[in-house]
Amino acid sequence: MTAEPVPTAGDSPAAESRWPVPPRQGYTVDDLFNLPDLPPHTELIDGSLVFVSPQRKFHSLAMYLLESGMRATVPETLRVRREMAVVLSPGTVPEPDICVVRAEADKDGRQTRYEAEDVVLAVEVVSPDSQERDRDTKPHKYARAGIPHFWRVEMSGDEDRPVVYVYELDPTTMVYAVTGIHHDQLKLSVPFQVDIDLTGIDHL
Repeated sequence: MTAEPVPTAGDSPAAESRWPVPPRQGYTVDDLFNLPDLPPHTELIDGSLVFVSPQRKFHSLAMYLLESGMRATVPETLRVRREMAVVLSPGTVPEPDICVVRAEADKDGRQTRYEAEDVVLAVEVVSPDSQERDRDTKPHKYARAGIPHFWRVEMSGDEDRPVVYVYELDPTTMVYAVTGIHHDQLKLSVPFQVDIDLTGIDHL
């Protein structure tokens, strides 16, 4: 399915730059990867395109802190990936800030997406414009797609340090249950051994 072009009134630059009209059934995975000139990191949620706003410095630093800490201990059977699309359904393709995927899901340097079954862990760093999606919409969809682990990262306290909310999937109900809230140190044994000093963000 492709989007229908917007009718233009004359040859004005403003008319030429308007977005296409969404199809009645919403956009699909194919649309997301084939529509021209979409902004970087555009997501697809329930058939609607979601554009990313400029991020706070906290968002960038928290991603770097977690990514580098995870890469230090990730086993050979897994890979840590940053800002890669994950196909959950034909109409939903979010882009977790960080995800951990099975090594066999890696293909080549031209790869643009992973499937939900490839993903072991999805991580979202909450931003002011994405609070509802990161706290509610995405976790529910990750869980329904069977992704076994989810972390939500929030900025907290006077020093703007990360707090990591850790969730694990209940395979019977397909709902996440919180297994820990980590303030200064993120120390876990699943989905692999992790030991990250969250106060280290002060020195980045």
